[in-house]
Amino acid sequence: MGTHLTASRAYPVPVEQAFDAVLSTPLPELFRHRYGPLPPIRSVTGFTEPWATAGQTRRITLSDGGTLLESLTEVARPTRFAYRISEITGALKPLVGGIDGAWSFEPAGTGVRVTWTWDVEPASTASGYLMPVFGKLWDGYARQALENLEGLLLR
Repeated sequence: MGTHLTASRAYPVPVEQAFDAVLSTPLPELFRHRYGPLPPIRSVTGFTEPWATAGQTRRITLSDGGTLLESLTEVARPTRFAYRISEITGALKPLVGGIDGAWSFEPAGTGVRVTWTWDVEPASTASGYLMPVFGKLWDGYARQALENLEGLLLR
């Protein structure tokens, strides 16, 4: 059984601007801080820019040496894009079997509400028992990412 995680925040920018920024920002800029055992992203390789078409894949390398394969599964500008994380190596491998992630964008007052979700599949029945702890750590990791996003959107 998977775990659903979600975080959101409102920003004073148009929906299209937020969508384009999140989809195109290099991941090491958005996920540049460690949160507990969750490492920042060091690099992204193996794709041709722009990152904008369902079916594209790229390899993410974390600062601890772990890697993830990200596959873009849906792009519906300006409201949503989704992706699948698989081929997990490193410290997350014993805990996480796969992740379905999405970013959604909806009008909020004169700006946008950005929501980031993860549906996490545990790697095993045993790791499933650790999902509540993983969820608490992810909440902090997501909060940091959404704070970083504010700086990127308002610069």
